[in-house]
Amino acid sequence: MSKKTKLGILASGSGTNLQAIIDACESGEVFAEVVLVVSNVSDAYALERAKKHGIKSIFIDKNNFESREDYDKELISILRDNQVNLVVLAGYMLLVGPELVRAFEGKIMNIHPSLLPSFPGTHGVKDALNYGVKISGVTVHFVDKGLDTGPIILQEAVPVMENDTIEILHNRIHEAEHRIYPAAIKVFAEGRLKIEGRRVRILEKGEL
Repeated sequence: MSKKTKLGILASGSGTNLQAIIDACESGEVFAEVVLVVSNVSDAYALERAKKHGIKSIFIDKNNFESREDYDKELISILRDNQVNLVVLAGYMLLVGPELVRAFEGKIMNIHPSLLPSFPGTHGVKDALNYGVKISGVTVHFVDKGLDTGPIILQEAVPVMENDTIEILHNRIHEAEHRIYPAAIKVFAEGRLKIEGRRVRILEKGEL
């Protein structure tokens, strides 16, 4: 049997997506293992979640580095030292630098609370609600050098209700995130993702 995919999770906040991924890995639903959680925020609850599951957790203070390039080099070194196969952004509030993209090309995933390419950026839910869309959703995509522009892996639609506030819609979107992110990691871990330009093909097991 092939080895489990080793996941390195980058998180800045509470880590609810991290928890969904940990649970999916520990249950055997996803043939992967979270080996490392890294945060740029010292008191991010994501680090506590990691500790509760015996997962290595590291805080990297960006202020200790002269440049963003130096910060990313340290991050890359840590990820490589822990033999990470897939970098997963889970509420990571720093833009991924070009050094990291080059080092893990085709091996960095992000999740975004809208149906990309609509409403990229940090206010996807608010922007969608203000625009008046009837359907929002969630996108898991590979990370490239742009802002939420990488090839799309999976999407799930989330209906917008008449009385939705940003918080209510965000909560409904979070529920979808907790389903779709482990599902995307699962097909990656099974070697079933193939990037073809802008498109990501999900191969049937018989195509492998």
